[in-house]
Amino acid sequence: MRVSPTGADPAVLPKYEHLYLHVPFCARRCSYCDFAIAVRREVPWRSFADCVSRECETRRVREQSALLRTVYLGGGTPSRLGAEGVRATLEALRSHVQWANDAEVTLEANPEDISVDAVIAWREAGVNRLSIGVQSFDDDVLSWMHRVHDAASAVRAVEAARMGGIAAFSLDLIFATPERLARDWEHDLRQLIALAPDHVSLYGLTVEPQTPLGRWHARGEEAEAPEERYEREFLSAHSQLVGAGFEHYEVSNFARPGRRARHNSAYWRGVPYLGLGPSAHGFDGATRRWNIEAFAGWQRAVEADRDPVDGQEGLTPANRTAEMVYLGLRTVDGLVIEAEETERVSAWERAGWGEVIQRDGQTRLVCTAEGWMRLDALAADLTAFRSPS
Repeated sequence: MRVSPTGADPAVLPKYEHLYLHVPFCARRCSYCDFAIAVRREVPWRSFADCVSRECETRRVREQSALLRTVYLGGGTPSRLGAEGVRATLEALRSHVQWANDAEVTLEANPEDISVDAVIAWREAGVNRLSIGVQSFDDDVLSWMHRVHDAASAVRAVEAARMGGIAAFSLDLIFATPERLARDWEHDLRQLIALAPDHVSLYGLTVEPQTPLGRWHARGEEAEAPEERYEREFLSAHSQLVGAGFEHYEVSNFARPGRRARHNSAYWRGVPYLGLGPSAHGFDGATRRWNIEAFAGWQRAVEADRDPVDGQEGLTPANRTAEMVYLGLRTVDGLVIEAEETERVSAWERAGWGEVIQRDGQTRLVCTAEGWMRLDALAADLTAFRSPS
């Protein structure tokens, strides 16, 4: 009997409909970034595309894939691949998998890489959605973040995306930057809304130890934003974006009606997905696996026709319970709860943190924006209730 690289019977392998590819290349490391990246002046896009194909072959991706519904190139900065690199990488994937005619194919892109010609080339290669890393419209803040672009180039990037024929795009902003930067968060929100994206992702700044920001913080040179300002900026974004017609459909994400991110929504539903590339994580419905983190190590493994897996973990019943609760509470679809749990969460309703609703014959708990500020604590409380010791 043939076996998969992880030892599973190919006859019972899941048929994946979602694929994530990690593209590690960046022009420089941002001050807050602890992702697996490879800073390169010249991006080795040919060898990267070849390695993607070889990983697909080694892992027998063709046998495991159904017709893909979403493909996501994340990073890193996938737009650093350039027009030819994106085309070659998508062709490498297509030689092993097929995707539906209406599949969502997303490319993460930084403003400095976006031009009308680049967007046309990406669209012709199969990209139909961009996730643009703006992060701020304040040049001083962007410089502090070690971003390459400025505010004016972010605006030009949005114009180029539309002119190049990719009207579906998301804009990212980071909030809760240090007080001393004197950033005008309300101005950033107004500028973002004026650009009329169909999707927005907002992320609160966190201090990770192995980053420039982490080192500044350890030396006492930077201080995190106080919790009060973190909450104030989050709730202000909620109010302004909902008022502008966006649906706040997940704790960090907003969308125009019908424009939710289909790929990320698959994560929040807990469905299986393939993860390819250095540091990429994947999930088969029972086991999580992750690849070698460093680009060079991943490349050596796949060029030697070895599975680049670096570790894997089977989910226990306790893990499953915790994930189901946490993922359910992250979105406006909410978490299905049982009758005995309604009293448990009634205090959340009284505090304005959640709402119990009836939908499709089920009782669901849906967090409010204020509740999302307490997501970790609420999820831990309900998980403990469902998993008594």
